[in-house]
Amino acid sequence: MKPLILILSLLAMVVPASAQAMSDTQLVGHLKQTYNSWRSAMVRKDAATWKRLTSNPRQVNVRNRLWSEKRKFPESVFAAPVAPPSIANLNAMRVRVQGGTAKAIYFGKVDFGVGGAPTDNVFIISYQREASGWKYHGGEFVKLDAIPDVRKKLQAGDLSFFDSKDFHPTGIIEPAPAAIRGPVKYIAKAYVFCPGREVKLMVNKTSRHLFQNTKRSDVVVGGALDGLNEMEYSISSISGGDPKAPVTLRVYLMSQVAGTQPIKIAQYQVEDGSQPKASGTVRFNVTPEIAKKLTGR
Repeated sequence: MKPLILILSLLAMVVPASAQAMSDTQLVGHLKQTYNSWRSAMVRKDAATWKRLTSNPRQVNVRNRLWSEKRKFPESVFAAPVAPPSIANLNAMRVRVQGGTAKAIYFGKVDFGVGGAPTDNVFIISYQREASGWKYHGGEFVKLDAIPDVRKKLQAGDLSFFDSKDFHPTGIIEPAPAAIRGPVKYIAKAYVFCPGREVKLMVNKTSRHLFQNTKRSDVVVGGALDGLNEMEYSISSISGGDPKAPVTLRVYLMSQVAGTQPIKIAQYQVEDGSQPKASGTVRFNVTPEIAKKLTGR
């Protein structure tokens, strides 16, 4: 039997054959209830329910990130500045299921509770099926201000925007990443400036990062270690990008001493007009002297 593909839209419903215990209609309702219960746990700061309804890979990713910032887990899960949006008044445009993965696409006034009047935008919820059932696997917000024509088409019932593969579940179960054992000793961040290019980084063979045509910093999972560390990178051009644009890759160590600026510990950089290496490794050393600056002892 081909993998189940379920498409629920405002205009039509196409239901293929399914060997699942739940009917297609029940599955759609179950996924919606899963998100609503997960969101309620976030609002109520209910750690037990959050763990029960969150996919294992996402739990490990969240815990790794918090511990890499020397923050408490699970308490810091609920310290986000915005609340997960309610889907009660949003329109379900597509619900697609492929194997043990699913995506539900909503359109309407997505409200994160930060004030101001929300506008019509897209909110995508991903799910992953595990031994104990379907779990919340992530949410994506697509702001349509820069593509107002798409917003008008969606408002008129034209859902072709959701036909691309970006809006389809992959059918591939994401495995959990390697879990770090506890809060890191030194907080590190990877900074990349890469207009018109894609940069892949890996720090200490553990912390993987993808940057595409952006200027951004990511926390390094596992932090920096005493002694020798390394930043591996690969750089490739993006179609239409400027091959002469500058590229900057850095690793910063974040001091725990009040008033102390971050320490730039590693860098690879090319100026305008120079061609960057396709790949390479930059090594850096956390010496006792640097450690003292970071910890104050």
